[in-house]
Amino acid sequence: MKDVVKIGVAGLGTVGAGTVKLLSEHRDLLTDRSGRQIVVTAVSARDRTRDRGFSTEGLTWYDDARDLAADKDIDILVELIGGSDGIAYDTCKAALENGKHVVTANKALIALKGAELAQVADA
Repeated sequence: MKDVVKIGVAGLGTVGAGTVKLLSEHRDLLTDRSGRQIVVTAVSARDRTRDRGFSTEGLTWYDDARDLAADKDIDILVELIGGSDGIAYDTCKAALENGKHVVTANKALIALKGAELAQVADA
């Protein structure tokens, strides 16, 4: 069992930025409850210059979320881009093909592509 779980977050809008902040603010609690350190190590969004309310210093930045999905150091990809096709779908599929766990709040993606993504995960 790994001592550190490395998370990559794709999409840094309101939900994505809030997720990164919460994971950082509650790091000790999450470690105590899970028995492992949970750390966001990489992110992806379209605009590097936008203020998101947290520092991205020390995080690996990907301009293309599909590249984040291929990052060998990431254990879990959190997809918060939105939409059922395009980059959100491609990113989740690539992460699953690379053996990563995927967490998403994307109801449209799950409703329209969930069965297909489940097959990729099981392959």
